[in-house]
Amino acid sequence: MAQQTYVGIAQDTHAGMTHIGRVIRDAWVFGIIPESEDCEGWEGSRIQNLYEQVYASWEKYGHLPSALPEPLRTRYVEIYERAISKARAAGWDATLGEDD
Repeated sequence: MAQQTYVGIAQDTHAGMTHIGRVIRDAWVFGIIPESEDCEGWEGSRIQNLYEQVYASWEKYGHLPSALPEPLRTRYVEIYERAISKARAAGWDATLGEDD
């Protein structure tokens, strides 16, 4: 059986507005990976490792964007505003459906 790999945040569902997309954007915020890295071709174990690093980075701030120090908060807002804008332009709607 072939190993499944991630398609990359640019090719992900809803312009990357998924759990994995959020992990990648948070990794950009914390400087764990550069913004040029979209994780295309990564295997699940590598995504899991990234998730664990991101989780540990968020722990220092209680997992709250409002608790981030100013430089990180600014970076967070910039990255997420771009992502939301791109996703909305691609037809993403943040409203929960009946199945959500």
